[in-house]
Amino acid sequence: MQEVYKTNWKNNKSTAVAMGYFDGVHEGHKFLINQMIDYAEKNNLDKGVFTFTKTVKLGHKGKDILSISQKLDIMQKMGIDLFYSPDFLIFAGLTPEEFVNEIIIKSMGAKAVFCGENFCFGKNRAGNVNVLKELCKEKGVEVFIVPTVTIDGVTVSSTEIRKALSNGEIEKANKFLGRNYSIDFEVVHGKKIGSKIGKPTINQLYPDFMCTPKEGVYITKTIIADEIYPSATGFGSRPTVNGENISCETTISGYNGDLYGKKIKVEFCKYLYPIKKFENVQQLADMISDVLKQSEEYENISFD
Repeated sequence: MQEVYKTNWKNNKSTAVAMGYFDGVHEGHKFLINQMIDYAEKNNLDKGVFTFTKTVKLGHKGKDILSISQKLDIMQKMGIDLFYSPDFLIFAGLTPEEFVNEIIIKSMGAKAVFCGENFCFGKNRAGNVNVLKELCKEKGVEVFIVPTVTIDGVTVSSTEIRKALSNGEIEKANKFLGRNYSIDFEVVHGKKIGSKIGKPTINQLYPDFMCTPKEGVYITKTIIADEIYPSATGFGSRPTVNGENISCETTISGYNGDLYGKKIKVEFCKYLYPIKKFENVQQLADMISDVLKQSEEYENISFD
């Protein structure tokens, strides 16, 4: 998969392009992208995705569900040929006409464009799907508007997934994502309380631009070198050991290696209960043991 992050890049291949921010790459996004993939394969076109990175806070976008590395990994597994993701500020001042000419035609070499019903583009979001159709028709580019996806009568959206995460409804979020919600942040040094009580943990800190789940205790799965380990995760301020800052601490069953400085994937499977303050660290250790046992017995939902 080719990755491009500059707007002055010119593609010399013809593509079908899925367009959107694709935060979460949830079931609705995957449906849209797969529509593009089917068309591209039938018409001998490269499979392209136009998205963007954001170095500033955008009023119409919430905090990110996926890190850029996670998004890239998912796109690659879907078979995308071209991942085009310039910074939002680089193209934010383009008019709808300029956006179509410079981005869709010149940079991406698009012959067909796929987007959602609420897709907007151009300076001040002046262009909508009708404007897109009109401008692309002049250039001989087909436009396909892909309908939203619903699950259990609810429209699948990044907003709904963020809401589910903040409410501790992990299984709902996972259902909408079509996979377990996960993080892949670098492991950092903590207070080493876990080691002192015989429950070594990895510590990961959420960047400010990432959305967070509800504070509490979770059944999780941790992936290390393609091996899946049952784990217990606490997300919160660690009141038992007088913690002040919010951290994500995961105890992994059956693994004792050094993971400092590595990006480790932790998948959230089930929310159990809020963070609580125990009378002593032994009670904390007992709680971790109990959650690890539940994690070892947990039957994960299949999203295939």
